[in-house]
Amino acid sequence: MSRTRTSDVLVIGGGIIGLVTAWRAAGRGLATAVVDPEPGGGAAQVAAGMLAAVTELHHGEQTLLGLNLASARRYPDFAAELTELTGQDLGYRRCGTLAVALDADDRAHLRELHILQQQSGLESQWLSGRECRRLEPMLAPGVRGGLRVDGDHQIDPRRLAGALVSACERAGVVFHRVWAQRLTVTRDRAAGVVTADGTVLGAGQVVLAGGSLSGRFAGVPQDVLPPVRPVKGQVVRLTMPRRHGPFLSRTVRAVVRGSHVYLVPRESGELVIGATSEEMGWDTTVTAGGVYELLRDAHELVPGITELPLTETRAGLRPGSPDNAPLIGPTGLEGLLLATGHYRNGVLLTPVTGDALAHALTTGELPEEARPFTPRRFTTALTEQPA
Repeated sequence: MSRTRTSDVLVIGGGIIGLVTAWRAAGRGLATAVVDPEPGGGAAQVAAGMLAAVTELHHGEQTLLGLNLASARRYPDFAAELTELTGQDLGYRRCGTLAVALDADDRAHLRELHILQQQSGLESQWLSGRECRRLEPMLAPGVRGGLRVDGDHQIDPRRLAGALVSACERAGVVFHRVWAQRLTVTRDRAAGVVTADGTVLGAGQVVLAGGSLSGRFAGVPQDVLPPVRPVKGQVVRLTMPRRHGPFLSRTVRAVVRGSHVYLVPRESGELVIGATSEEMGWDTTVTAGGVYELLRDAHELVPGITELPLTETRAGLRPGSPDNAPLIGPTGLEGLLLATGHYRNGVLLTPVTGDALAHALTTGELPEEARPFTPRRFTTALTEQPA
């Protein structure tokens, strides 16, 4: 084995969460390195990039809502800072979201969501089917009503990932473009990693930001291994026509026969349709059934999509956790922090996660808004179970 120089912080995983953590850590004056064979890859390459704190609200997730809103509030300044630093367009659009219903059951579901949003102090406006079609003329005549949420925006995760790689390089982050194989622990403290080529990388602190792979990273003691699992999502990408104004002017989403579907129009002319949610382990196969269901459901919402060129089909793995919320900050192993388990909200939570990890790496404490998401909430729950 060969030994390389030690960094203050070593981030395992170069997806958007690992990259923002490295960038913010370097900004605090910490010598930072990232180990990942392909920085900027991962789930962000498949994600649609909805910044949907309001329309993604689910019963029982009010605590997560607070973190989502905190991150959404930071997005305009975060995106502006990253664009100014790198000169790269992130595809950040403050275009709003329209959630629509196609039948009576869907309409009742949306009405319940509207009530929950109002009870949570969120801004959303109920529209009739006719009002929905006035906003988005391509919608099907059968749309029965909808929720207009102007505060839910979008960003292009692929561009975001590319900009974060550039920002890290400008901040002096060192990239080790190789797989991290296992964590090294010395005297009950995380001390670095061994890479696939046998290199030992030392670090003062280690951040495990490996997405869905975080739950099975070798060398992490069993009692601090994050309970993170892969949840498969399939998406398709189409190309919208440039003529006669926008095909869709904002993100459109719906529940169709119990399945969630969304259409995210980019200014580049790309239309992203997703996303299935499948408990299929590590399988990332794009299936005919998955693509068919997405196109079928999207066609019921916007019949004109069948005329558009199909440019890409992809499947990715979201890092799911037992309570659908992320694991952020110090663990029970000295020197090891987590930034994983973001599930549906990885892109949305990028700004607040970077800030929270930088704070924890420099002070040893999580900022107040991130404290409910400490990884210790799961180890505490385990130890408190009756014998």
